[in-house]
Amino acid sequence: MRKIILASASPWRKELLKRAGISFLVEVSGYDEDMRKRISPKTLARNLALEKARAVAVRHSNALIVAADTLAIFRGRVIGKPTNLSEAKKILGQLSGNCHSLITGFAIVDTGTGKIVTRAMETKVWFRKLSRREIDRYVKTREPLTVAGGYAIQGGGSSFANRIDGDFYNIVGLPLAVVVEELRKFGVGI
Repeated sequence: MRKIILASASPWRKELLKRAGISFLVEVSGYDEDMRKRISPKTLARNLALEKARAVAVRHSNALIVAADTLAIFRGRVIGKPTNLSEAKKILGQLSGNCHSLITGFAIVDTGTGKIVTRAMETKVWFRKLSRREIDRYVKTREPLTVAGGYAIQGGGSSFANRIDGDFYNIVGLPLAVVVEELRKFGVGI
């Protein structure tokens, strides 16, 4: 049986694949993301995922490499992971009471055949109005520094959204049902 390798350091993506009953190894790609490219957010997310997968694929001859990248989009602007606590507060303040999108691009690379699949999924999220105190308390946990958009909906940011349109797991970082569907097309028995 071919190895499946998750090219990600994300503990959330790892947990989601486990929940789906998929046996896999983890190998972080080390790909240096360049989010300055002037392309659509969906194309950017797919491209970043593909580059992560390719960075790992070169080290394996007969494996399926799964990689993903999640971007937050607010008022047409891409928001990655905040680089410091001040930026995290600013982002959460902007998202407070507003709608934004999370786009996760994923790639599956079959190193045996060279076949590649990339997809991008979008989920819209509406935040209720957050108080400064809530934002300050959450930012002190440092969790916002680990995720695109500055919040983990499955973690400390779980009470922020009052409406979601789309796949919840896409917000977490991997549109699991779609990934499983694609893996089956590669012959993975799930």
